[in-house]
Amino acid sequence: MASGELIVKGGFVIDPTRKIDGDVGDVAIRDGKIVDKVSSSAKVIDAKGKVVMAGGVDVHSHVAGPKVNVGRLFRPEDKLLSGVCRSGMAQKNGYRMESGFSIPSTFKTGYDYARMGYGFVMEAAMPPIHSPHVHEEIHDTPIIDEAALPVFGNNWFVMDYLRKGEIENTAAYIAWLLKATKGYGVKVVNPGGTAAWGWGLNCLNLDDHVPYFELTPREIIRGLLEANEYLGLPHSMHVHQNDLGNPGNYTGTIESLKIAEGIKTKNKFGREQVMHSTHLQFHSYGGDGWGTFCSKAKEVMDYVNKAKGLTIDLGCVTLDETTTMTADGPFEHHLHGLNHLKWCNVDVEMETAAGVVPYIYSKDVLPNAIQWATGLELALYAKDMNRTFLTTDHPNAGPFTRYPRVIKWLMSKKAREAVLATMKNTDKVINATTIHDIDRELTLFEIAQMTRSGPAKCLGLNNLYGGLAPGMIADVAVFDLNYKNLPGDAEKIESAFQRAACFIKSGEVVVRDGEVVSNGHKKTVWVNVNMPENLQVKRDITQSFTKDYTVQLENYSVKDYLAPHPFVINVDVEA
Repeated sequence: MASGELIVKGGFVIDPTRKIDGDVGDVAIRDGKIVDKVSSSAKVIDAKGKVVMAGGVDVHSHVAGPKVNVGRLFRPEDKLLSGVCRSGMAQKNGYRMESGFSIPSTFKTGYDYARMGYGFVMEAAMPPIHSPHVHEEIHDTPIIDEAALPVFGNNWFVMDYLRKGEIENTAAYIAWLLKATKGYGVKVVNPGGTAAWGWGLNCLNLDDHVPYFELTPREIIRGLLEANEYLGLPHSMHVHQNDLGNPGNYTGTIESLKIAEGIKTKNKFGREQVMHSTHLQFHSYGGDGWGTFCSKAKEVMDYVNKAKGLTIDLGCVTLDETTTMTADGPFEHHLHGLNHLKWCNVDVEMETAAGVVPYIYSKDVLPNAIQWATGLELALYAKDMNRTFLTTDHPNAGPFTRYPRVIKWLMSKKAREAVLATMKNTDKVINATTIHDIDRELTLFEIAQMTRSGPAKCLGLNNLYGGLAPGMIADVAVFDLNYKNLPGDAEKIESAFQRAACFIKSGEVVVRDGEVVSNGHKKTVWVNVNMPENLQVKRDITQSFTKDYTVQLENYSVKDYLAPHPFVINVDVEA
């Protein structure tokens, strides 16, 4: 066999990046990359009668860092939910023990994503001061490539610059912080509201004032959008809007999405949008209280479908017991007040906050059932699946291991109706949503757009991930599905996507028949921004670390040894 050569032969290839939809063909691999052809001695992977896609790309998940680790410590009972403790694997095959359901161990996280055919995952909320810990966990997670988004929406530097209208200084600070944390882009969580939480307050509306700083969430969103495009970062600004989870919040959601209107991207990495709105299901509710709680997915998607500057991900509720965790600290306290389960809160110096609360989504609890329908409706109303991505806001609406189940629901009306029929409040759910009236069933091509090509392009990584074109990273997933008989067997859809027949990561077979056979060779991806030195921002950072921070400036940055296999994306900013 020629060194590093594989060929995946005879499968139904689905690759939206090349507009290939089920054509029978081969995928050639050499030295970790997709190539046009390989030699006759290449190792053959027989994919006849099976579906072949690029490796999955998860645009938004919480898989590494302090709040995830707090969740693991906080919820020992979560380990019992998983029903698996593969301790024998550690002794038998050199793999590590797996545990956890909604908050799996680092090892189980990597193995489970790989079993589903995923090759890249974005950690969606990194507290900058805790970035060394985030990278330690990323390093310990096998197989999958990862990146992390530092949070900026409640950062004191950012709010101080923005209240003075200093976009260039905001951009310079972002550039410095991305380099210091080995981060990937700009994440905004409950802008201004989490900072207000330090005073026991919140910002539910776009024009509420943040205590002390006297600016508003609207100004924070607008300023960070402009700073992100000033830098020309690979990924658009990634925003978790205010007023998450409350009845009637859809009007504020649409209003916040409109802030992106008129802002132009100067990005050079393939994306065309300026704002990514995350876990939109949690922001698409009508009603003036829980008694009138209902879905407004159609109204939200009517706007999103027209607004070409936006991408979204779903945040689908999976009807499981799970663990909510978010940098939206006031929301977690609010949730604790609703379900009275245990609550943990963390304030992170001048940067952010977080909370952790267990939660049980029950199909027999009317608001939960409506949430389930709302997430699916968002996708079923979407007109551009390259701007609409599959997530569960893992683990907030459910664990990422339920992606195959969500795919089944999206592809099969029969499967959706089966869940509806078993609900205690079926008629009330039908009256409060439109899920029962929607006949649309997504295709495998659309699923590939939502889980492969779309998120890769949104992240500015479409030259590396999300497709099967020559030159791209050889992440190739083979699923035991009959392309010509879909969505006939809905349960087959779920089982096939749950455990790939084969997954090749960076040119190496890491999963065979649903079982992990190699730990692979993972990479950490981050952005290095090169821009002219900003003496004002440099002086501000030095002074603040001297008088405000609990760590010294020289100890703040992530050391190279914490991310020993990097893929660095360089961004040059003109003076």
